[in-house]
Amino acid sequence: MVSYVIVPGIDGSDDQHWQTFWEKEWGDLGVRIAPRSWSEPDLANWVDSVQDAFDEASVRDREVVLVAHSLGCWAVSEWLARNPAARVKAAFLAAPPDPLGSAFPRDAASTFVNVEARTLSCPSIVVASSNDPYCDLHTAARIAGAWGSDVQQVGAVGHINSASGLGAWPLGRGILATLANA
Repeated sequence: MVSYVIVPGIDGSDDQHWQTFWEKEWGDLGVRIAPRSWSEPDLANWVDSVQDAFDEASVRDREVVLVAHSLGCWAVSEWLARNPAARVKAAFLAAPPDPLGSAFPRDAASTFVNVEARTLSCPSIVVASSNDPYCDLHTAARIAGAWGSDVQQVGAVGHINSASGLGAWPLGRGILATLANA
């Protein structure tokens, strides 16, 4: 059986975000991170929160799939770099923002500005939108390459968030199912 660690971006994922729909579907198999610094993200706090959620999700020797959105992708990347032997089946990384891009929230997320994309220790996929204001497709592909991730372009759906109007996002769920069952 697989458990899921849900790693949202800044301010968490509201009730219309695909991560929230999936979390409800998974019930006890889904564990959302709970950092103290949702609005002004602190990388160390977020990485610690990924660890706490992973510890909870991996009970009874379950394999874990990390499901990240936006800034959460960088928290997952950093956590994996610090825990390369962790029993992680896969990482689903939707809409990672470009820390060097002009739209990146440098003031609110200053500890994320200098993150480094390093090869991840598990199979992974970067899901990217052709009109994401926080990361263009070329940069998403470059980040994915540095992570050793596959890339799936999902059309012009903005930042792949609640404003994108995706609801339960069946396309993303299918991508995740393929990744998790590989």
